[in-house]
Amino acid sequence: MKELNQKLATIQTKFKSKKSRYNSFGKYYFRSAEDILEATKPFLLELGVSVTVTEELMGDCDVPIMKSTAVISDGENQITATAVVGVDLAAKGMQMPQRFGAASSYGKKYALGNLFLIDDTQDADASNSHGVVDKIKAKAKPAITEEQMKKAKEYIAAGGDITAIHKKYKLNANQTRELNGQIRTETTSGNTKASK
Repeated sequence: MKELNQKLATIQTKFKSKKSRYNSFGKYYFRSAEDILEATKPFLLELGVSVTVTEELMGDCDVPIMKSTAVISDGENQITATAVVGVDLAAKGMQMPQRFGAASSYGKKYALGNLFLIDDTQDADASNSHGVVDKIKAKAKPAITEEQMKKAKEYIAAGGDITAIHKKYKLNANQTRELNGQIRTETTSGNTKASK
């Protein structure tokens, strides 16, 4: 595994790929997953590694979520990096295959970027939410389990804020009422911390 880590570090430090594509709508240059893969090709035979990208459609969300996994392997060991993106079902001017294709392209690009430590923070494409990022984050939150609900009640009893729980977990109406009832109960019993 140490050898593979060294090979990956070699690619990470020597990687060069220009932002050769232009988005005329957003007026910025960017690199695509294809550009990244093309730039890694000279290293593959030289270092005896392969790079692949796989995708998985994640269920149980109102917004379809795609998980992309970039893998570098030397035939025995592998190192992976992932990226999760949502499919904008309301994207104007796109048919459904194009919407999934756009999400696929983003996912692959960012999984490869995570694997090869490509910093796209100055790329407008990196911060372009296309109007769906907040919606996707909200839909991607895990539903709260019974054990987590128990801990959430303890957290509120100790003076915690229900907003923090909403940011971390998806709560249904009954769970929200139950936690709000916990706040009222704690306040009534004299625990002023819980009302903060």
